[in-house]
Amino acid sequence: MKSSVCSLVVVSLLIAACSRAEREAADVVTPPGRSSPAPVGSLAARPRVVFLGDSLTAGYGLPKEQSVPSLIQKRLDEEGYGYEAVNHGVSGDTSAGGVSRLDWALTGDVRVLVIELGANDGLRGLPAESTKANLSDIITRAKARGIAVLLTGMEAPPNHGPAYTAQFRQTFADLARDHEVAFVPFYLEGVAGNPSLNIADGIHPNAEGAAIVAKTVWRALQPLLDEDRRARPRRNRGEGADTAGDQ
Repeated sequence: MKSSVCSLVVVSLLIAACSRAEREAADVVTPPGRSSPAPVGSLAARPRVVFLGDSLTAGYGLPKEQSVPSLIQKRLDEEGYGYEAVNHGVSGDTSAGGVSRLDWALTGDVRVLVIELGANDGLRGLPAESTKANLSDIITRAKARGIAVLLTGMEAPPNHGPAYTAQFRQTFADLARDHEVAFVPFYLEGVAGNPSLNIADGIHPNAEGAAIVAKTVWRALQPLLDEDRRARPRRNRGEGADTAGDQ
């Protein structure tokens, strides 16, 4: 509840500025049809953790190494996890955009998909039913490839009315329950609404804020990685072969 109150405050104050900031950052990653964005890690042969999101994933306003996926890569390396974190954050993207570029994002040996989408849906007041259908499509397609999913929740601004705000929030919890996937109820937990943890636009986390978000994500991500590592020897012996890299 506390995180929800903070998020409602920040998005209500900054909704007008968000769309502009998102558009200005729209060149964060390479669009489909060109070469894939370079993984945050250095060894392209490693199994992947893909972050599919908007500017909050892309790291708008921050050096590349301070984006959440980059911070997760650092944690992976420090703790001896042989994975690479791939940043597929596109500023201004919606859940529909995530659907359209999912196959591109899942290229390679993807073991975990972290979904951070929906903030721009909520800012624009798009139907919560559409957001739910899009995210459900992404989750279903990822799980069909044997990819574990970590879904992160977002809040809608209160100017769309309390009914929409409540429905939007519940969308993420319902998806996590229905699809039985790992869940972070609020991606910006402990960061939203705190000026000292955001860049000048008041929307996107600064370096300190991104570090907090990365810790929040890591707590939910680590169990998925541990489970995948336990399963990897079985896959190497041909038992329950993983087809995630077959494109």
